Amino acid sequence: MNSRPSIAFAKFAAPKKGSVFLLAADGGGLGDAAKACDPAGALARAFPVADFSGKFAGSVEVLAPEGTSVDRLVAIGAGKVASLDDHAWLKLGGAVAASLRKATEVAVILDLPELQPDGRQAAHLAAGILLRSYSFDKYKTRKERENGKPEGKKDEAAKPAKITIHCADPAAAKKAFASEGAVIDGVLLARDLVNEPANALGPVEFAARARELEALGVEVDVLTEKEMKKLGMGSLLGVAQGSPRGARVAVMQWKGGKAKDAPIAFIGKGVTFDTGGNSMKPASGMEDMKGDMGGAAAVTGLIHALAARKAKANVVGVIGLVENAVDGHAQRPGDIVTSMSGQTIEVLNTDAEGRLVLADALWYTNDRFKPKFMVNLATLTGAIMVALGQHYAGLFSNDDELAGRLTGAGQATQERVWRMPLGAEYDKLIDSKNADMKNIGGRYGGAIIAAQFLQRFVKDTPWAHLDIAGTAMGAPASEINQSWGSGFGVRLLDRLVRDHYEG
Repeated sequence: MNSRPSIAFAKFAAPKKGSVFLLAADGGGLGDAAKACDPAGALARAFPVADFSGKFAGSVEVLAPEGTSVDRLVAIGAGKVASLDDHAWLKLGGAVAASLRKATEVAVILDLPELQPDGRQAAHLAAGILLRSYSFDKYKTRKERENGKPEGKKDEAAKPAKITIHCADPAAAKKAFASEGAVIDGVLLARDLVNEPANALGPVEFAARARELEALGVEVDVLTEKEMKKLGMGSLLGVAQGSPRGARVAVMQWKGGKAKDAPIAFIGKGVTFDTGGNSMKPASGMEDMKGDMGGAAAVTGLIHALAARKAKANVVGVIGLVENAVDGHAQRPGDIVTSMSGQTIEVLNTDAEGRLVLADALWYTNDRFKPKFMVNLATLTGAIMVALGQHYAGLFSNDDELAGRLTGAGQATQERVWRMPLGAEYDKLIDSKNADMKNIGGRYGGAIIAAQFLQRFVKDTPWAHLDIAGTAMGAPASEINQSWGSGFGVRLLDRLVRDHYEG
């Protein structure tokens, strides 16, 4: 979607042109290879003037430095080198990307005192550059018009940056980045999907994007409305009945493990636009509801990542794709629908639709694949943002081990989750006098009640629900994301699989 930089790795050398970035340790320390890029010491002399001390993510630059033929030298502070973890290297890459400006040829010298290089640092640095460089500019034409280009035609002179990371072991860095880059591709795919306008990405178009994963060896099936009716998916189809755009369920299978091994499963809510149905949302902010498929986007990005890096695991991704619109056919508050499980649901609020989609998607996944566990992701409730803000996703689970592993993966990737309660006291709030259950409870504990609803469709299978309403779209900008759609969940779940379910 955007002008993505290209990444290469090379042995240490003093670049002859372009922009050169040097990493400096706490106190302003530079490695020998970095010092060789500034033979006249112009950058070092600028340190005290700019009050630069190598503090993490701080920066200072010198334009057209004397003694070299490069355009500029930029120092990026790495802080205390011994304390840098994987995420810190991502953030350093983000700091480099933030200072790229219009540079088209860039060298990054990864040489720090006391650094014990193993290739992973360079790979994470590169990943951070790509994450921070992302922008969704597919539909922008103004810049081309201002440059005298015909409307709708991109400026051919605007070329993406070519970035070479100089490091001690470029072969190891390239190998590490092959895996890391696959995950980043999955994140960027998820961001693209969330950022797309709803007129361009409805259920049918989203299913087609999922089918593109077949090029990576993923087996993809797409269920039509006719097939869903045969399966009895009345809960999901009830949400879709007010839109002329047909519902779909996309089923993605990556078979990288042993044939005898049961798969692990990830399920995503894919409401490509949510008006709220007859329980209509207010107009203010409704445009953001193009992102109500952030869970489905994360699952699709995750399957891309796992397939692209050839993960040694059997993984299923299931996404329920609907548009919640309003016309004379839309379901009404008070309607009763029958889910695939056979359980009946009184729909008291048509804007509590995501749980209706997930109910059938969860039951279908569990019934067909008998997975080791299921994790679903959904931009499900505003209530979770009231509880946790936008820096943590809500975690609900019936299994302590799975919850603990998700929490650990969240800490490692900084896609953090916070466990919330489940219990019989909450569950009884969705009992209905007219059906087996209703789709909303009382005024309080809305995120918990939604999770209790979902739990009625998982049987005894280990399961976790991630409410990503605050983190998947419109989340605060960070060192590695400046996009409205964040791609939250891809790195988190890839780390879960990598640490516990491969091999």
